[in-house]
Amino acid sequence: MVLFSVLLVSAGTLLGCSNAASGDVLQKVRDSGTLRVALTQANPPWNFVGPSGTPIGYDVDIANELARRMGVGKVEFVQASFQTFIEGIKAGRYDVVVSGQTITAARKQQVDFSRPYEVNGISVFVQASNPKIASLADLNGKTVAVSAGTTQQSFAQDKIRDVRVKTYENATLGLTDLSRGNADAMLVSRFQGSYLAGKNGLAVKPVGPLLESEVNGMSFRKDSPALKQEADKAIAAMIADGTLTRISKQWLGGLDMAAELKTAPAN
Repeated sequence: MVLFSVLLVSAGTLLGCSNAASGDVLQKVRDSGTLRVALTQANPPWNFVGPSGTPIGYDVDIANELARRMGVGKVEFVQASFQTFIEGIKAGRYDVVVSGQTITAARKQQVDFSRPYEVNGISVFVQASNPKIASLADLNGKTVAVSAGTTQQSFAQDKIRDVRVKTYENATLGLTDLSRGNADAMLVSRFQGSYLAGKNGLAVKPVGPLLESEVNGMSFRKDSPALKQEADKAIAAMIADGTLTRISKQWLGGLDMAAELKTAPAN
């Protein structure tokens, strides 16, 4: 029975890949009138569930604008996580991921990325009453929280000696646990961490300089070159006509993401 199930899954996977490869994904999206967009729905202010029960945030507005510029009338938001984004996009469960994925060489071997649509900076967060941790060097041998499947997880494992990494489904859960003393620190976006701390009344604070700046893009299956090309055009147009500036200032405390992107290569 187990063997039969495995064969069915394998056959279905192969069939899905064959169907995806046999046609133009962009054309399929336009024919269906729906763009399926994956995001965590749990990383404010980038993307989260609003009071009405529907996703809102920077990524959501960008995804809606992307669909509009491609002539697609509906966006279907699919909840996923950093751990499942790549496998989900490869399996065809959604057409694009718009959820702050960092563009890395390892990920580019499995999926294609759009030109950057946002940049981010990672900081060390600690309890507000903690005077002992002031930099990355102070984390050796400590327990460090990260969101599972993010580049911060691999960064902690590679850069901190004798670290004990605790993973969480999203940054809110990690920062909350940090505030309760269940971790010594958390690696997370400085902007997102500060936003979540203020919104949820968490007694945590960022310390030290930014550990690294990350360039984030939308990701697509390898058989979606036309969809990627349209996304690149849409992002370039949003930067040029002020749309990206307007959206980022609304959600990111006045930050002009178009200006931030000037230092990021278009490819």
